[in-house]
Amino acid sequence: MFATGNSVFSPEDVMVLRGALDEWCQERRIDIKSAEAQFAATAALGLFQSGHNTSEKLLTALREHRGI
Repeated sequence: MFATGNSVFSPEDVMVLRGALDEWCQERRIDIKSAEAQFAATAALGLFQSGHNTSEKLLTALREHRGI
């Protein structure tokens, strides 16, 4: 399990988060280690916690997110 703040993520949750972030970065040709990717990862955590908890929902939300 992975914990952040008062949230706990299962290995499956982490796989969903990482998969969506990897695809988002690949679409935009962004290095996963870049500051922009780190900002997107923070946004992805918030989106995941607000109910975008499948790969499809999360990737769609990342694509539509303003500011990343």
